[in-house]
Amino acid sequence: MSASSETTSQQLFVSRALEAAIRIGLVVLLVAWCFQIVRPFITPIVWGAIIAVAAYPGYRWLQLKLGGRPKLAATLFTLFLLIVVIAPTVMLSGTLVETVKVLAVNLSEGSLTIPPPAEDIKGWPVIGENLHAFWTLASYNIEAAVQKIGPEIKAVGTWLLTTAAGAGFGILQFVFAIIIAGVLMTQANGASLTAHALSTRLAGEQHTDLVDLAEKTVRSVASGILGVALIQALLAGLGFMVAGVPAAGFWALLCLLLSVAQIGIAVILIPVVIYLFNTADMVTAVGFLIWAIPVGLIDNILKPIFLARGVKTPMVVIFMGAIGGFLASGIIGLFVGAVVLALSYEIFLLWLNESR
Repeated sequence: MSASSETTSQQLFVSRALEAAIRIGLVVLLVAWCFQIVRPFITPIVWGAIIAVAAYPGYRWLQLKLGGRPKLAATLFTLFLLIVVIAPTVMLSGTLVETVKVLAVNLSEGSLTIPPPAEDIKGWPVIGENLHAFWTLASYNIEAAVQKIGPEIKAVGTWLLTTAAGAGFGILQFVFAIIIAGVLMTQANGASLTAHALSTRLAGEQHTDLVDLAEKTVRSVASGILGVALIQALLAGLGFMVAGVPAAGFWALLCLLLSVAQIGIAVILIPVVIYLFNTADMVTAVGFLIWAIPVGLIDNILKPIFLARGVKTPMVVIFMGAIGGFLASGIIGLFVGAVVLALSYEIFLLWLNESR
């Protein structure tokens, strides 16, 4: 090869490499630009897709009842979901605000009274004596008791304000996501074809069942974790309201969060039972205790049933994915983590079978 032809070949290579680099750079720039534009909508869109997948069987039933009218069914179903989300939120928020208002008035007027503790509290291990002393101080001098735990109250108040602001924004995002879900449900056929086409390109025609696995995993997590948590929180909140527990809405919200986080609502129910046995009449306290025991244990029965329903992946894999995703990315990670781990598990099994 002559020197001139070798120089020409190198120039051609450099020209093509430069052209490829420019094209790749433009594509990366375009993708980054698009991501910056749609980033505020990513969370509502993902939530909308999750809600659409989880609620699609109910939407199909309503569509059939309406004679196959998809837009009308989607509109009614969206309104129903909005009512389901907004009504409990307004009710719990109203209960919490009213309780805080009454507490503030009683504190300002000096009319807040706390009954003295029972003597047997002293015998409780570790915390008995300190709890009895503080409770006794609060029963005859509430101002001194509040001053004693002033830094803790300030820290909790700051956390509550931050959490309330985040919860308010989250509710707005969730409302927007429900509207997106209503739009997506009307386009379910096209979305299903797109998902199967993408699965075919990535995993091959023989593995298009991965789309069905993702769909069933989302529904199992929605019913097995969020559904059970919502049932527990509503039942616990109903018990709080009937028993006359102050700030029933706030405690019900905490029960929902603790149940979703798989911590359990016993950490709320046990102190409430102790409070009622020391402040309420015996019938109310015993009635709430009888109510609280099955409410606190119902997740141990419902969760395995709902998580394993319709999914061939082991329940432990879905549960680990949901909890790991929740710890990494919040509530939306419940679904993303479960889907990712379930798909990874199935792909790993396919790889093992093909290697054999």
